[in-house]
Amino acid sequence: MTPPAPEQSVKQTGMTVAQTTKYVIKYKLNGERRFEFAQLENGTEEEAKAALDALHGQGEDVISEISVSKAL
Repeated sequence: MTPPAPEQSVKQTGMTVAQTTKYVIKYKLNGERRFEFAQLENGTEEEAKAALDALHGQGEDVISEISVSKAL
């Protein structure tokens, strides 16, 4: 197996292998603009929201204005 490209990695989950790509997630946390990098499979807003919930917890923080794009 050849190693993945630098911007991509392979995440092994049980018996399946899912290919992920590095994305940048731009969003507001309690009105403050922020960004995070994340390895996502599809780069959907729902997948990004799940990653942000995992990062910030599901407390009282308000996450809004989510946009996702491939990292350079």
